[in-house]
Order: sequence, then structure tokens, then C-alpha cells
Amino acid sequence: MTSDTPGTPGTSAPFRAPHTFVIIFFVVVLAAALTHLVPAGRFDTTTVAYVDGQGVEKTRQVLDPDSYEAVGTRGVGLFGTDGEPGLFNYPFDGLVSGDRYSAAVGVVAFLLVVGGAFGVVLRTRAIETGILASLHRTAGAEAAVIPTMFVLFSLGGAVFGMGEEAIAFAMVIVPVLIALGYDSIVGVLVTFGATQIGFGASWMNPFSVGIAQGIAGVPVMSGAPLRVGAWVLFTALGLAYTMTYARRIQKAPETSLAWESDAFFRDDLQEARSHEVRFGLGHALVLLVIAAAIVWVIWGVTARGYYIPEIASQFFVMGVAAGVVGVLFRLDAMTLNDVATSFLQGARDLLGAALVVGMAKGIVLVLGGDQASQPSVLNTLLHGAGQALSGVPAAVCAWLMLVLQSVINFFVVSGSGQAALTMPIMAPLADIVGVTRQVAILAFQLADGFTNLIVPTSGALIGTLGVARLDWAVWARFQVKFQALLFLVASILVVVAVLVGYQ
Repeated sequence: MTSDTPGTPGTSAPFRAPHTFVIIFFVVVLAAALTHLVPAGRFDTTTVAYVDGQGVEKTRQVLDPDSYEAVGTRGVGLFGTDGEPGLFNYPFDGLVSGDRYSAAVGVVAFLLVVGGAFGVVLRTRAIETGILASLHRTAGAEAAVIPTMFVLFSLGGAVFGMGEEAIAFAMVIVPVLIALGYDSIVGVLVTFGATQIGFGASWMNPFSVGIAQGIAGVPVMSGAPLRVGAWVLFTALGLAYTMTYARRIQKAPETSLAWESDAFFRDDLQEARSHEVRFGLGHALVLLVIAAAIVWVIWGVTARGYYIPEIASQFFVMGVAAGVVGVLFRLDAMTLNDVATSFLQGARDLLGAALVVGMAKGIVLVLGGDQASQPSVLNTLLHGAGQALSGVPAAVCAWLMLVLQSVINFFVVSGSGQAALTMPIMAPLADIVGVTRQVAILAFQLADGFTNLIVPTSGALIGTLGVARLDWAVWARFQVKFQALLFLVASILVVVAVLVGYQ
């Protein structure tokens, strides 16, 4: 007879998904093994000019698909020397790779600065107090909150490639939705999830569609009608999925995979209720500071092309301003020292997410990097995939492009980087197999955007999960069904595009 007491012999322990760090470690081990089995390869690169959506001529380095050269097997050892990758070097090498505009060091710095800034905002307790003050006024209007936000975030992804910006929005929106009876998974879907659906189905995203069309020699922003239809389709699909899940969770909150981790937000709101703090001028000013910072960021991204460094600085200013208001109005007895310690606490809360970004980048480095001109296993795999696709029917080839781009996005999360790496191969390959270049671009953008919703190498995803206090493995357990649905519909769309000769 088995015992029902937890931990006693005969009792099967509940399955616990591996921690994200564990998953990444074993992927790194697999990557290191591949370097002993697959030769590294490289391409020559050339500069191509293209005209963006604003009519401005730009240039970008792309590979020459006919210049592939295998340079031999370069097996990675346990430790790297003289700048060479090593199995156990991946956390450090990953964290210090890139620059202020890219993964990993730029994204890591962004997460820590933004986390610190919002740590100051949360210390003022203006968000919780504002939520409690507004709950009774918005009773009955909750049904409009999710659809409105979802469509707006999807538009942000479609129009100006919104991604990392969702991290900051999630810090505000997740506790609001939990207060309304939902969970943090709904918050991630409404913010980052919606942006990537818009990103993948965009008709004008300058960081994916614009660059891919320019590299492929297709008129930039052409083929918009089908893409606009795709954006409407996928946004409606994502919203329907989110609303169905949200209603189920609102009826039975304990069934949420995030029930345990959401206790942090529930306890915070309960503490705010117990303090019986009245919403005052100081709280209103902090919320005004947050709103002004969001408007400033949107303006900077759309009008001035601001990216990671500038956005981080904008949110830092928001944190400083919120801290000043908190001290002047003595919100929750806040002092100058509290501003400093709350900044530290906010950064500490996102430290795990920052480490995941660096470790995930280490996977790519172990394979040899993602530069076409530098020998890497990734280049060899890309070349081999291009050769394999050249002998299959058009519709099948287009679908396999979608699959291939989905896999590549695990290693090259940057939309512009993936376009530069893959489109010089996929565009001429499309001509050979009878697929239009617009279809090849469509397969790229759908795969690039949608797989950002699940790959642990996406700094924006990991950052959003970090502020929502969700482990990636928990999110992946929820997301895998929605991911399959998105892939299924994307597959149908790509095949239909081939059949109608999408130009």
C-alpha cells in the first residue's frame, strides 16, 4: 500500500520542468558535440544597397551564397584560450559578447537599468495604490482591457518592430491584470506576445520586412495587401486564444501554471490593501511620470529611431523622476537611500533574466558565431539546408523555408541579423524552385516573429518573463500549444501564397 505523504517511499514526485539554466547547459553541450562532427564553414560577404520604407538608401553586409568554403572540423574543448570558444566559457563569453546595440551585453545592460528604474517606481507603491483606487470604478469594463491592449501592442510590433519595449510595459500591466483576476501569463500574452504576432505578420516592420525585401531585391513595403490581411488574421487568432485562456483563468485562478509565482503580485496587492493608503497627489504624479516616459519612448522609437541604449536612458530618467516625487511626497516614507536600494532591488529581480540572455548567446558562440565571414558550424548547416531545398516542389520548399527560418531564429534572434544571414541564400533559391521572393520573405518574417514567443535565446522574451516572475520552462509548457497553432496557420498561409503566386 502506497503512502499519500509527500516525500515518503512509494510516492511518485510530481514532474518539474528543468530550470532554464539546465536546458541551456545541455544545449551548449550538444552544440559543442556538433563542432566535433560538422565542419565549420564561411562565406564571402558583399555590401548591398536598398531603399527603406522612408525612401532612404541604406547598405548592409550580406553573404555571397556561391562563396561557401568549408574550413575543417574545429572541435570545441572544455576551455577556450586566446579568444577561442570553450564549453565552460559560454556564460562569460556570452555575457560580454555584442555591443551596446545588441545581445548580449547591450540587452543585459538594458534589463538591469530598466529593472532598477522600475524598482524605484514600485517602491513608491503608486501602481498598487492606483490599481486599488481604480478597481471599483472600472468594474464591468475588464472585458475591454485585454482586446484594446492586445491590438495596440500588435500594432506596435507591426509598425515599428516593438520588442524589448514590452519589458517595461509588462512591469505595469502584469500586476494590473492579476488584480483584475487574470494571471501573469495573460500579461505576457497581451504585451510581448502581441508585439511578436504583429512583428511576424507585419507589412511595414523596418527591422524585418524592410531589410529582407531590400536584401532580396524586392521593392520595400511591396506586397502589403496580403500582409495586412495576415496581420488581421493572426492578431484576431492571438486575441481569441488569449481571451479564451483569460476567461478560464478568471473563473478558476488556481488552475494557472503561474499560480505559485503570481503569489508575489497578489501578496503585494494584499499588503497595499492592508495599509489603507489613500490615492493622493504624489501617487498621481508618479503615474503621470510613467505615462510621460511611455509616450517619450514611443516618440523616440518612431520619430528618432531610438534603440536599446536610448530607451534604457529614458527609463532611467523615469526612475529618477519617480524617486524624486516619492521622496518629496514621502510616499510610503520613502527616503533618498530608499531610492538607491530600490534601484538595486529592481536590478536584482532581473538578474536571472540577464544571465539567461548571456548564456543563450553562449550557444551561438560555441558553434562559432553568427557572422557569415567567420568559420562556424551554423554557416555549414545553413549552406547544407540551402542545397537540400533546391530539389523539392515549390510549395514544399516554401514550407521548409518556414521550418528552417524557425530553427535559425533559435540561434540568430535578431530580425535584421537573420535577414542578412539567410535572405542572400533564400532569395535566389526561391527563383530556382519556382517560389516568388515575396513568399521567401513571408516565410522568413513569420518564422522570425512567431518563434520569438518561445525560444529561450530571445532577450526580450526572457526579460518580459523576468518581470512577470515566470520561469521559461513554465511559460514554454503553456506556450507550446499556441506555438503549434501559430505554426499551423503560418504553414497554410505560406502554401496559399505559393499557390496564388504572391508577388
